[in-house]
Amino acid sequence: MVLPPWIIEKIRQREEERRRQEANRPTIRLPLDDDLPFEPPPDEGGDSDKQDDPDDDGRGVIIIKL
Repeated sequence: MVLPPWIIEKIRQREEERRRQEANRPTIRLPLDDDLPFEPPPDEGGDSDKQDDPDDDGRGVIIIKL
């Protein structure tokens, strides 16, 4: 089944408008230093097996207050 040309044109116009809106949307660029390695805080007497966990890649949570 082929759509009528006016429907195809309307879809194209909506897609272009959506792209234009996304291009004009303000964005925030965070100054992240990817070159700096993450240094976790020193262990406070917890389980020493956590240091040997191969799945621990130094990821954590960052809280940003606005």
